[in-house]
Amino acid sequence: MPGMSVIIPASNEEAYIGRCLDFLLASNPKPGAGSGSIPLPMPVEVIVVANACSDATAEVAGERAGAFRRMGWDFRVLDLAKGGKPNALNAGDKAAKFDNRVYLDADVTLSPKLLDQIGRALEVKRPAYVSGRCVIAPAKSLVTKLYAKTYAYVPFMRTGVPGCGLFAVNAAGRRRWKQFPDIISDDTFVRLIFSPQERIGVNAPYRWPLVEGWDALVRVRARQNKGVREVFERFPQLKKNDDKPRMTLLDKLMLFARNPLGFGVYAGVAMAARKRRATEWSRGR
Repeated sequence: MPGMSVIIPASNEEAYIGRCLDFLLASNPKPGAGSGSIPLPMPVEVIVVANACSDATAEVAGERAGAFRRMGWDFRVLDLAKGGKPNALNAGDKAAKFDNRVYLDADVTLSPKLLDQIGRALEVKRPAYVSGRCVIAPAKSLVTKLYAKTYAYVPFMRTGVPGCGLFAVNAAGRRRWKQFPDIISDDTFVRLIFSPQERIGVNAPYRWPLVEGWDALVRVRARQNKGVREVFERFPQLKKNDDKPRMTLLDKLMLFARNPLGFGVYAGVAMAARKRRATEWSRGR
């Protein structure tokens, strides 16, 4: 069915889910409203998939139900006993009724124009993968602030469509896979299902947070590395779509010149992560 389903997996995100939803409610224009490639407003539903929560994630999300109804959007909260992000994504997909799917992390906040731009970009017949312009959210700890100053300028973040914490696909794109596999890096898996030419980056930004502190950065970076390796090991056919640019010596020199301290922290985290076994679950912030 034409429209847009926004699926938000959330595990113990009581402190973040309300803000995520409030920014969705601030979307302006609504997807498809006004002139452009979509002549009529696009129907939208938002599905929060609370999973294995021991906090008030589901309750905090449910408090926004009235606001979404007033906006003319359908809104549901699924409260699952079973945890795991792949399980939550699959449950959201099963409940979704619209062809276009937006997968949004619960700690990400969208700028007002982004959802409309995503909706318009998805209105193509060919398979399409869409995301916005990723902006790293302001950090609190000094080490994360320094790390972010370099990470924001690495080639992967400056080129292509990284889709960190937010990606969307149209109906033709969603038919590329069945269920989300039980893997660490769902975003890498989906991004690599599409060729670089099929990925569309729209201009409107969104904010994506990093974890705070040295230990957390190393832990998450190690898990990210493991997640990418897992995708290539289980789905070697996706390797052909990997256009992640290698960091050259010139890239490193430019990053160092931009912020020597930030580069030192970034390089140190990368080296420490390579030496660490990523066995425990770690969220991106």
